[in-house]
Amino acid sequence: MASEFQPLLGGEVKDSVIDEVLAESGVGVLSMAAEGVPYGVPLSFGYDGEDTLYFVFLGATTELRKETYAEQTDVASFTTFDIGPAGAWRSVIVAGPLNRIEIAEWDTARESLAANAYQSNLLSEYELQENPNVWALEIRERSGRAVGQQ
Repeated sequence: MASEFQPLLGGEVKDSVIDEVLAESGVGVLSMAAEGVPYGVPLSFGYDGEDTLYFVFLGATTELRKETYAEQTDVASFTTFDIGPAGAWRSVIVAGPLNRIEIAEWDTARESLAANAYQSNLLSEYELQENPNVWALEIRERSGRAVGQQ
């Protein structure tokens, strides 16, 4: 029996739909915590098609807020969604450890970012550094919900 709130709650989706949303979205919100204080930041991302999301932290402030939270968080969460016509929507939440990549991982990260990050063409101007400010979220938990499209 369907609830009157079903359009708000949605239904669970298969892993293949989760992969599809991650591969098509390109932008979402990365949530981290440091010393019990939450911090969510909208970011473009790349998805390797399996179990890793990549983020480039650009425009660092003098406080290095994103970096500080990323270094201190035990488990990060990332949310992305899309909204279609006539109220259809899909959302995905993934969680896992967040670590700065090593230089050897840069090619994989760059390919993933180029495949689906929002405005990935701007990343071609990003200079490869000895220690790139690119972070990887290893997906250990995943869930997705949808209404009107699956």
